[in-house]
Amino acid sequence: MKLVLASNNAGKLAELQVLFAPLGVELVRQADLNIPEAPEPHRTFIENALAKARHAARESGLPALADDAGLCVEAFGGLPGVDTAYYATQFGYDKGDQNNVRALLEQMAHVTDRRAALVSTLVALRSADDPEPLVATGRAPGLITQAPIGDNGFGFDPVMYLPDFGATFAQLPTEVKNANSHRGRAAQQMLELMRARWFASAS
Repeated sequence: MKLVLASNNAGKLAELQVLFAPLGVELVRQADLNIPEAPEPHRTFIENALAKARHAARESGLPALADDAGLCVEAFGGLPGVDTAYYATQFGYDKGDQNNVRALLEQMAHVTDRRAALVSTLVALRSADDPEPLVATGRAPGLITQAPIGDNGFGFDPVMYLPDFGATFAQLPTEVKNANSHRGRAAQQMLELMRARWFASAS
């Protein structure tokens, strides 16, 4: 089955392609089908993921998968949340992973409560008008470090420390990260949902 991924993020595509390989699902970026990004006006991950999935399915005619993810910092009341991708722009920096990390560390310089979680909500649709979307959410709690550590991954991986592993996501081997990341946990749930709901009759 071919699914259009409602994202142009290369890192996200690579991560999800590996995670969905067991189902024989091929993910195609919407940009490769000349589909523009959908507006994301909502304040929750699930609403934005659903809007993105419906847009990609409608424009492509294919089943669609969308991921809306972000960093939720306890000391900031759960923010930046859905605004994570543009976090740096609030502080005069250009959009980008490195600037997001820089802005976060500056804003948390004198914050003692370092608790945070990376959250991913996946939505899958058989068509743009699918009344029963599949929804899966993964959460990876941890602590924000004082400085970036590690070279793997992307986004906030270098500053998200996981006490259970004694390392940041950026220090973990890819297969370990994929099994335990917010997106990895959401993808595992989504695989089970797809197997049960979309592929059950074929097995």
